Order: sequence, then C-alpha cells, then structure tokens
Amino acid sequence: MALRLAHRLRLQWWRATKKVVRGCNVIAANPQGEILLVRHSYHARDIWMLPGGGLGKSEDAAQAAARELLEETHCALIRPVRLGTVVLDRNGWTNAIELIAGTTAHQPFADAREIEEARFFPTDALPERTSEAARAMIARWLDHQKGSSA
Repeated sequence: MALRLAHRLRLQWWRATKKVVRGCNVIAANPQGEILLVRHSYHARDIWMLPGGGLGKSEDAAQAAARELLEETHCALIRPVRLGTVVLDRNGWTNAIELIAGTTAHQPFADAREIEEARFFPTDALPERTSEAARAMIARWLDHQKGSSA
C-alpha cells in the first residue's frame, strides 16, 4: 500500500515539475530465446512489462539494468548490449529509457515487494496484457537480432 501511494505522489511531482526521468528497461532472454516480463505490485498491476528502473546519477545503463534485473527477479544479466534510448511522453513528464538486452541462465523469482510475478514468455506468445511500450522494445530487439539497425 505504501509503495502505491509513494508511486502516485512521485508521478504527481514529476508532472508538476515536467521532469525528465532517466531509466532503463531490460530485455533478458533465456537459453530458449524467451523474454522475461514482470508484473508490478504498485502500479498497472495487471500489465506485463519489461524489468527496469531508474538510473543512479553516476550509474551507466548496463550497470543499472543488471542491478534492476537482479533486484526485481534475482536473475543475473549476461553480456548486456545497449540498443539505444526510447523517449516516452508520460502526460506531463518524460521517461528517457535506455534499452539494454542480454541473456540470463537463471529462473526468475519475484521479490514479492515491488514485483508480483516474473515469467519468461516466447516472443510470439506474449501475454495479451503486455504493455505497448514493452511490445515496441521487444520488436526493436528482434530487429536487432536479425541484423537490422532499426
């Protein structure tokens, strides 16, 4: 309950200040090529998203991605690669997301505080309730896998 309230207050502050928030999302693939998605406990609880979070002031995107993935799912990120920046307008504030892709050999375990559920899904069978932003980032990763610079 406290996380939900804190998140709502944080979003209100970001809108009021027109904040640009730097963050990262992680595309972590298992050996079968499935993608790890999470459901949060504090917002959009029924939507599947990519793991991720904020970047510390002196933290680079790959470090942040590895830290967030480990914190949220207990999975280690192997061979992280930066795929670029995705800028999203969030109704008054801006989210500048560094997209990082890599692999993991671990099975996810949701932290039960911030993350309610963490599971791998085949890229051609994502849950119906996967966020549009996650779908777009996964499509970008798939294009990268095929050798496209998109």
